[in-house]
Amino acid sequence: MQQVNQRKLLSAVCHGAIFFSSTIVSIGIPIAIMLTTNDSIVKQNAKESLNFHINLYIYAIVFSLLVLVAIGIPLLAVLAIVSFLMPILAILHILDDPNLPYRYPFIFRVL
Repeated sequence: MQQVNQRKLLSAVCHGAIFFSSTIVSIGIPIAIMLTTNDSIVKQNAKESLNFHINLYIYAIVFSLLVLVAIGIPLLAVLAIVSFLMPILAILHILDDPNLPYRYPFIFRVL
């Protein structure tokens, strides 16, 4: 029981790290958890969270450049909504089934 609660907590912190800060801290938390835990599910959730954060940063840079041609403004608005909703969905999924790592849809997996 304690391992399941710890798995839920650490996995939720990985996915929710984006709410702590939009800087490097949001990437540092999943990295620290990935390096310190022995739980394979938590490690998979940390990697997926890192992939999501990296994708958000890449999309934000591209969409910021597209502001020059006016299409970037609505794309940045959509990105803001996605960056808020997707981690919430991930956390809810983890709390519902802690034994299954969450996979974000439509992202490139770098790690």
